[in-house]
Amino acid sequence: MVRAKGIHAHKVFKLGKTAAKKDTRNLKFATLLQAAPPPLPSAYDFDSSHPGVPTPMFGNDVHGDCVIAGRAHQTLRFEDIEQGSVLMITDQAVLKEYFKETGGPDTGLVVLDSLNEWRHKGWKVGKHTYTIQAFSEVAFTRHDEVRQAIYADVGIGLGVQLPNAAKAQIQTGQPWDVTSGPDSVRGSWGGHYVYVPGYTPSGPVCVTWGRKQQMTWAWLDMYCDEAYAIFDARNRFKKTIVDKAKIATFLKSLRM
Repeated sequence: MVRAKGIHAHKVFKLGKTAAKKDTRNLKFATLLQAAPPPLPSAYDFDSSHPGVPTPMFGNDVHGDCVIAGRAHQTLRFEDIEQGSVLMITDQAVLKEYFKETGGPDTGLVVLDSLNEWRHKGWKVGKHTYTIQAFSEVAFTRHDEVRQAIYADVGIGLGVQLPNAAKAQIQTGQPWDVTSGPDSVRGSWGGHYVYVPGYTPSGPVCVTWGRKQQMTWAWLDMYCDEAYAIFDARNRFKKTIVDKAKIATFLKSLRM
């Protein structure tokens, strides 16, 4: 199994995403939009309208489980919409799924393979198994598309190839922004996966390593290598952005 680059290169911030795996058959988020989606606000944060959603580390300070940690952060928000309360997800549940998908070693994961695992088999939290209905590729350089996925309360899972400069920026509470010099090289630190529940005029705001982290739009364009909008098995869209019938049509075509 391929090991994620830079997986244990920092004493607190562990990485764990391998290079992006592409599949031309993937559903595209842009094809799911309503004919006339509503105008987008200049800033949006799911968590501000759903107070009490935590931002745990989920073991990502010890293990390279960022892909499953990101899944856990998204599951928290899916279930908050569904149940109106915060689901209890333990580090143990996250790590159990992580090591199940790696086959045992702490190597990191391929995001696309992990999304397919989530959709087909789900993952167990407590006594319940949580699955997703579908996932779709977001064209992350089209910033309105990123905003639409976030504002739809779907959120986005981002795969990024972190530069070494990102270490100092997050340690000192600065946004992830484009720099110059050798520390700015794409992937010089390694691959990471984050969940994004909000954005500001400056760019997306992700949840990672137990905190919120702002990034700029320019940084996203330079260092992202994959982005997915993910749809819960019981999605209840309250905003007229995503056409649910188009998701159903795509899933039906897979079965034909």
